[in-house]
Amino acid sequence: MNNLLLLQSDFGLVDGAVAAMQGVCKLVDRDIEVYNLTHDIPPFNIWEGSYRLFQTLKFWPVGTTFVSVVDPGVGSSRQSVVCKTKCGSYIVSPNNGTLTHINDFIGIEEIRVIDETKHRLSGSDESHTFHGRDVYAYTGAKLASGKISFEQVGEKIDLKDIVLIKTENVIIEDGFASGAIDVLDNRFGSLWTNITKKQFDTAGFKYGDKIHMTITNGERIVFQNIIRYEISFSNVAIGETLAYINSLVMVGIAINQGNFADAYRVGTGADWKIELKKIL
Repeated sequence: MNNLLLLQSDFGLVDGAVAAMQGVCKLVDRDIEVYNLTHDIPPFNIWEGSYRLFQTLKFWPVGTTFVSVVDPGVGSSRQSVVCKTKCGSYIVSPNNGTLTHINDFIGIEEIRVIDETKHRLSGSDESHTFHGRDVYAYTGAKLASGKISFEQVGEKIDLKDIVLIKTENVIIEDGFASGAIDVLDNRFGSLWTNITKKQFDTAGFKYGDKIHMTITNGERIVFQNIIRYEISFSNVAIGETLAYINSLVMVGIAINQGNFADAYRVGTGADWKIELKKIL
């Protein structure tokens, strides 16, 4: 633990929910450093909450604690957990799929169920719909500040009991790659796939290649056209579509100075599939 704590939620900043979580952290320890990852996860979108953790976690120091609250099952029998990742950071969250991308791309070393008889904000027992404040922020702050150890969080559970969301496998062949659109670069509408640059290289793709790209949602073809694979947006004309390598070193799709997701009404998740075929 290093006294650093990041908060993520689908609460937005239009009311006092996030400030209440931050306040609870300071009640635990005035010296704790509290930062916001994002509070603009679309409501109830566990998939995107999972991805934003993956996008951010490895760029913070070892021992950082993350609190992620995208919790449509709040108050139900779903578990509240803390996981220790293989890179040495901690995530406090519901066991509802939030850990999917961390499990797939970083790895989880151990997971423990929060003992709410010991780790719950005093006086909150009759509150059943704000575990982000009463359980997660409170436990996260105790962990980040070193007031409790990871082992003191609660009972260890088997890694096979982690709830995971369905993901799409990447298929790589000579001159061919397929996968899923995992998330959007929301501000600019670029598509971020689950195909790594290493996989793309293995398939034989090189900068400057022309590619036949198909995007489908279920049985429906959403986009089908020839694009170029380039190192950056400025390598194509304004308004032209390209494949590129994003900041996580994975294949992205964008329109130079345009918004691909809006232009073609593209969504994310395992049902949004992409195929890329090299044109020889």
